[in-house]
Amino acid sequence: MNSALRVATYNANSLRARLALVTEWLSTHQPDVLCIQETKVQDSDFPAEAFQQCGYHVVFRGQKSHAGVAVACREEPHDVSYGLNDGGPPDEPRLIRLTVAGVPLINTYVPMGEKVDSAKFTYKLEWLDRLRQYFRRHFDPREPLIWCGDFNVAPEPIDVHDPVRLKNHVGFHPRARAALEEIRTWGFVDVFRRHHPEEANQYTFWDYRVRGAVDRGLGWRVDHIWATPPLADRSEGAWIDVGARRADRPSDHTFLVADFQARS
Repeated sequence: MNSALRVATYNANSLRARLALVTEWLSTHQPDVLCIQETKVQDSDFPAEAFQQCGYHVVFRGQKSHAGVAVACREEPHDVSYGLNDGGPPDEPRLIRLTVAGVPLINTYVPMGEKVDSAKFTYKLEWLDRLRQYFRRHFDPREPLIWCGDFNVAPEPIDVHDPVRLKNHVGFHPRARAALEEIRTWGFVDVFRRHHPEEANQYTFWDYRVRGAVDRGLGWRVDHIWATPPLADRSEGAWIDVGARRADRPSDHTFLVADFQARS
């Protein structure tokens, strides 16, 4: 990485419904990379031209009405692949791997899990374990790597508005948090928390069903940008764009951004 790098992540909750918001945000904030989750669009219908008109290359893998991931890059990405490659279900609409500006990057939409006593929650835990093994097989924490996306897990009590009431929710359940922590200890740094270690009320998701959730601070921090130490050490800052959640026809998530210094 020979120049500064701005990376952003955003769960669009239907990209075509948020396309104007996304393209306006790209024009305003000019990230080098935008990772998108829950595009909810099959590949044949993906609005690639809108990104190209903004000056971005875009790669994507999706399906109708569920999941879907995409990455928009100013520089043409290389080494693009999709899904987990361990012999199990590849789940391609949940993971994109690529290299941009010489930095490997993984964009994921981790399964939500539905209910703790459901097969979908078991699948979520298995998926996180498979992802940990994926990192171990393909990467070295002593080398630069960025992992970002909607992890569907709030790591710490500070990352949810009511940790007592929500302690058994699929997005804050001890087993989900432990599975995410196993990945972190492999060799990642939570870039946002590196710069805001004890700052409360910093959320990326507010449920549509909760009236006035944004203004009342009833949110979750489930969208993340993590980096291995060599790259985290070059991070200059990270911030959450709460304003985009207050825009017309917003997603229930908003943009998270991290800036990295060029290699000296």
